Amino acid sequence: MVIEHNARPRVRQYLLVSRILLSDAITGVKLVKAGYFIAVAFVILKSIILALPFMVAKTLVAPLDRVKILFQTSTPAYVRYIGSWKGFVSALTSISSHEGLRGLFKGHSATLLQKFPYAAINFLMYEQMRALFISSPEKETPLRRFLSGSVSGATSVFFTYPLDLVRVRLAIESRSHRSSLKGICRQIYNEQSGALQSHTTAVRGVSKTVSSAIEKALPISKLSNFYRGFTPTMLGMLPYAGMSFFTHDTVKDWLRRAEFEKYTTVPQSAADRESQRRPLKIGAQLIAGALAGTIAQTTSYPLEVIRRRIQASGVIQGESNIGIAKTCHIIWAERGFRGFWVGLTIGYIKVVPMVAASFLVYERLKYQFNI
Repeated sequence: MVIEHNARPRVRQYLLVSRILLSDAITGVKLVKAGYFIAVAFVILKSIILALPFMVAKTLVAPLDRVKILFQTSTPAYVRYIGSWKGFVSALTSISSHEGLRGLFKGHSATLLQKFPYAAINFLMYEQMRALFISSPEKETPLRRFLSGSVSGATSVFFTYPLDLVRVRLAIESRSHRSSLKGICRQIYNEQSGALQSHTTAVRGVSKTVSSAIEKALPISKLSNFYRGFTPTMLGMLPYAGMSFFTHDTVKDWLRRAEFEKYTTVPQSAADRESQRRPLKIGAQLIAGALAGTIAQTTSYPLEVIRRRIQASGVIQGESNIGIAKTCHIIWAERGFRGFWVGLTIGYIKVVPMVAASFLVYERLKYQFNI
């Protein structure tokens, strides 16, 4: 009886401790959930902050973007304008006179739908890749900077490429052939690729049952149509994004050197100087962004032309999924070496100020929000 009497208080103590631990565990789970939602909300807010400057800049240069796409794809109605500034102005005039002011922004809705997640993922991934590849100042090397930019660019393109294809198809349409976003998506989905057409031709003459079975067994998905031109896009994005971020960060560091910082950096307190968060002045930041845009655009431009021609192949050439080699052959036959640089000047006018403005706002927002 003494043992039982002494045991009861112990049982009560154990039960009390168990309740406390259970209560703490439940509270801990709630805190973890709250922390998770706060973290998700922070990521979303950070994505919006990082994507906003890119979208604003993209809207300002939308008319230039459409003319450049029309030139890159050698759209029949605009081929005669290629190759001169006069032709560029004439193309803008032709679009506005035949399609109105809205024609200059054709496909821009799809552009914004694509560029918001693209810019958000791109800038967000770059910060994460820098933290991964450059975990300490000693690891700050040109190669690691290039890799950080390349991985971020490749990731953003992978998730947003279908919308890029849709916006190109919208941009090359004429006034007599206006399609909605839904209509373009349906058209792309229902197009047959070159591989499917060749398989269909190969099984002609075979019995209907065998032919039907072969066609059903073909490992071709219509969803892959939305990734037409993805290979040259990825090949072009790796040097573009890598050189863009690498050049920007390198020039930014160069402008912060002791002999220039008096003229290029914003005066700060001693505490800020110790934290090495010295923002560049607007002029210096624009120089860093402009150089980044110029070098990145130049190094990857031929692959951009190839990508645009493949994306528009279902409409311009009348044949879907023509491939990189055949596209290069077509471009070379039409214009030779210069064909791979069609619209580059327009690209500079469009990309250089856009990238410069994007990096400027990006750096300012990072500094203000301590990102």
